Amino acid sequence: MNYLDTPTREIFARFDAAFEAGREPPGAERDPRMFGRWAQLRLGNGHHEVHDYDERVLRATRLAADGDIPWTFEDVRFLWMAADALMTWGHTDYPELYRLPLAAIRRLDYAGRRQILDGTLGWFRKYHRPVWDALHDQMEDLLTEPAEHGPAGVVRNIIWDCDVVARRLAEEYGARLAAPEVLPLLRHWNSARSSKPSERWLRTAKALLTPEAAGLVRELLVLVAAHRERPEENVHEWRETVFLHERTVVPVRGMVWTCELIDEPWVTSLLGDVALTCGTGIGGSGANSRSELLANAAVNTLARRGGLEVVAALARVQVKVRKKSVLGNVARTLDGVAAEAGLSREQLLDRTVPTFGLGPDGVREERIGDCLLRLRADGPVLQFVNAAGRTVKSAPQAIRQAPELAVLKTTLKELKQALPAERFRLERALIEERLWRWKEVTELFLDHPVTGLYARTLIWQTPQGPAGLPVRTDSGWELADPRGHRVQPDPDTPVQLWHPIHATAEEVRTWRDHLLEHGIRQPYKQAFREVYLLTPAEERTGTYSNRFAGHTLRYGQAKALLNQRGWTGLAIGHWDYECGGDRGEAVKELSGWRASWGMHVTGDAEADGWGTASFCVSERIRFHRADGPAGPGDDEGVPLTEVPPLVLSEVLRDADLAVGVTSVGLDQQAGAGHEEYWHSYGFGELTETAGTRRDALVRLLPRLRIAARAELTDRFLRVRGDRRTYKIHLGSGNILMEPNDAYLCIVPGHDRDAASVFLPFEENGGMLSVILSKAFLLADDTAITDPSITRQLDT
Repeated sequence: MNYLDTPTREIFARFDAAFEAGREPPGAERDPRMFGRWAQLRLGNGHHEVHDYDERVLRATRLAADGDIPWTFEDVRFLWMAADALMTWGHTDYPELYRLPLAAIRRLDYAGRRQILDGTLGWFRKYHRPVWDALHDQMEDLLTEPAEHGPAGVVRNIIWDCDVVARRLAEEYGARLAAPEVLPLLRHWNSARSSKPSERWLRTAKALLTPEAAGLVRELLVLVAAHRERPEENVHEWRETVFLHERTVVPVRGMVWTCELIDEPWVTSLLGDVALTCGTGIGGSGANSRSELLANAAVNTLARRGGLEVVAALARVQVKVRKKSVLGNVARTLDGVAAEAGLSREQLLDRTVPTFGLGPDGVREERIGDCLLRLRADGPVLQFVNAAGRTVKSAPQAIRQAPELAVLKTTLKELKQALPAERFRLERALIEERLWRWKEVTELFLDHPVTGLYARTLIWQTPQGPAGLPVRTDSGWELADPRGHRVQPDPDTPVQLWHPIHATAEEVRTWRDHLLEHGIRQPYKQAFREVYLLTPAEERTGTYSNRFAGHTLRYGQAKALLNQRGWTGLAIGHWDYECGGDRGEAVKELSGWRASWGMHVTGDAEADGWGTASFCVSERIRFHRADGPAGPGDDEGVPLTEVPPLVLSEVLRDADLAVGVTSVGLDQQAGAGHEEYWHSYGFGELTETAGTRRDALVRLLPRLRIAARAELTDRFLRVRGDRRTYKIHLGSGNILMEPNDAYLCIVPGHDRDAASVFLPFEENGGMLSVILSKAFLLADDTAITDPSITRQLDT
């Protein structure tokens, strides 16, 4: 009774005293719900193994069970928990033990009944078979909605309604799912409880599959692929973020398995969508999966379908998903398809990038009636040209229902998903120093309407030979250097992407100037890529780098960013301090090496609810050979002088990026306890990333409208307004005002002038854009009307 509150204990004590004295418990009629709770607990009587109950106790439980008592959800949960506890202690008179809980639960609606009994039937069937044998008929009866509840009730009887998707299946799709031509297959889907379908399962599904059911599979899996998690209240009355309940996962997995039997063009892409949604973590990132079971089911189904057409779908999964089991599954599937084609996995990916019907120029045109539709990879965008030859923003009314338009919109969606995958592949090829033959580069990259959009802006080179940007000529592709010298490699000449770590400082400066002068935007930083060379401090520490140690980071954001960059294994929080739950490592494998970056929790454990930490502190980075031991004796790592320079540089670049995006030093104001770090990071020495940002600004400033009002110092972009002069830190974007270095807080916005500035690499709203936006704003400070800013300027 220690878990009862004081008023309840006092009531139960009065009931106990009357019962022991041989009297009817007082207040049974006035407070029948409390009487029922007391009667259920009284069955325990302080004993464990009980096979027969005292008749007086049975009269009390039967009185409560037969009474017209307005039981609440909490009452029913209490009664079932009490009965389950006594059952596990050895009480064997199951009909009497569960008489009152069974009577009380019938007062709830069906949703409440399912919530109380979620998992109970399976628990009984697997671990307490005698209870199952005695009670399962009654429990299944009280969980079965009557016929008058219609098709929605029929669907709920099969799959329940434990989450948003399940409720939509019953309420929106109930009539179609409960139709005679689909219902048997729905029941079969709900039997998909193994890790993969048996031949017998597939034969049954094939026999039950109808055209109506196949259409529903498509609609419902589109629903799942578009679904996102949301907070839901559980049986314990706290809100948890739920993607899909395990009861919903089972029939959805059955639908995924059934896709193996459907020969339609939409299947492969849709399975990729399901794998992508379910394979990524909550919020679309992280090392976990929304539903590992469904992600693997979709990948396995693609594997069983086989063929080159599954490769593009799997490539999209490979870009976004970080869950090791899912990635391993994708890798095995790609390896299987590649082996069948006599290729390596990377060669397979090179050869199976879809063209989406685009021409060599990256454009696809189709005419619907009087309207010309133009699908462009550059953007990507779908343009509409009306009968008058004018480009309009939306489809003319006359073609909005045309099936050809729906096809093009679907193609645009798939193109938008493919482009990041190709950018990811090309950057991975850079850091892994992949080699191709020149004829492969021209055919699979430069001439490809999708991959070529990026590949034609990258610098390629022959090993120990000239580097250049691709230029198309009448005789084929050539490589042109910044001075205009051209070379056409022989078709079998080895070629790779140029990396600045192998170039001189002068070569790097020349390429950077060339990109800006000719307005060439690269898909990622190549010419402007940060290079991290071994420092004297790292030579002294020997086996580890402290270059990015001691930074306070927003843990969730840092973990998500590192996951996106291929790091795994980081899981720390305010739990199990004795066993090191507050410390961990992020690990990345690259070109035969394994890097580990230590992190530990910081901040208020109570404020974090003793769970996942809000903040962490970075520690040292070590390197090991990927095929070497990874146990406790290997903690020291190998000397940094043995680590290949490119591997060292790329790992430290990831660390710099994580710090540069997630450090609390970037906050608009210093958080409690972080003041000293906030100031040192927000206005201190520049990292390599910030140094590259400064180098880009050296070249950009003379081209800007505000050039006469701006100058660069070692750490700041100094902007002269009419009211004050401002110093914008090139690392954090924080601002100090002259002459007294007063701090100016400005929340980053989207300035049209800054947005129109050409950047030589895709940044997607990064710090350089933020700094330029602030610079344009402050250069014209007399036009600022926001009182939150003007108040600071006048102090």
